[in-house]
Amino acid sequence: MALVSIKNLTRIFDVSKPWLNRVVERREKAYLTAVSDVSFDIKEKSVYALVGESGSGKSTIGKMLVGLLRPSEGSVEIRGVDLAREQDAARVDAVRADIQMIFQDPFASLNPRWRVRDIIAEPVAARGGDTKGLSEKLLEQVGLSARDAGKFPHEFSGGQRQRICIARALASEPKLIVCDEPTSALDVSVQAQVLNLMSDLQDDLGLTYLFISHDLTVVQHISDRVGVLYLGRLVEEATPDDLFDNPKHPYTQMLLAAAPQLGSFGRDVPPPKGEIPDPINPPSGCAYHPRCPLAQDICKAERPLMRDLRGAKVACHMAE
Repeated sequence: MALVSIKNLTRIFDVSKPWLNRVVERREKAYLTAVSDVSFDIKEKSVYALVGESGSGKSTIGKMLVGLLRPSEGSVEIRGVDLAREQDAARVDAVRADIQMIFQDPFASLNPRWRVRDIIAEPVAARGGDTKGLSEKLLEQVGLSARDAGKFPHEFSGGQRQRICIARALASEPKLIVCDEPTSALDVSVQAQVLNLMSDLQDDLGLTYLFISHDLTVVQHISDRVGVLYLGRLVEEATPDDLFDNPKHPYTQMLLAAAPQLGSFGRDVPPPKGEIPDPINPPSGCAYHPRCPLAQDICKAERPLMRDLRGAKVACHMAE
């Protein structure tokens, strides 16, 4: 059963210069398409991972899912409720209570003037709930000491701060947690500890994750299904085994070829071709065609649609 259903999701930002500058310089308005016609479902009690290069729209999708950004087009439905368009405030409030987010930088997302006890209890206190002993219990659940509740964020290491962020996310007993690159700012050994903690919590509490990352090794370890984004477009979706053993889109193949591999020290890998195009003026047809070794005339003229191909979904004219 799908907990989250994302349909034709699009987000466009107005990045124009101020009106007077445009008049003097005779410039038109400029619009950046951060997410373009993305659709996928997240099943309950599963981990859906979004991967792609920086600027591919991963974090923008996460922010639209939790309600920090409104979609320009399309919809995000959580348990059948579209947070951007639902008129019943009670239904929206009930769904919002089931969503939390873990941010990329654990220190920037913690109030430096608050004690850890207040930071963790904030989601419950904001709704008038009982917070007595809550922070201490959650700190022990994420592998810290209950005595840490009286400390400030600067007294912890990066990995410990991320555990505090996880404890805060768990405080309101959510069903869905959006994890925006939660391990990218941590050392490799600490990354493993945090990922194992998140996996254990998912098993114990029946959580659903949207896991945003550019680290393919992490994605392979934690996810049940993977979506690959390029320039705001979903180009491939598959299980981790299928994606890593048999990538079907040329962009996915390029990402996997460029990723470090433990048993391939000294291998000769050609560098990726070209640069990511300007999202303000994206290429016609398939956005990847200027960098694609398989590109044909149809790739320049027509945008490929997502279609089923041997158990996966791929948006490529030449996938076969």
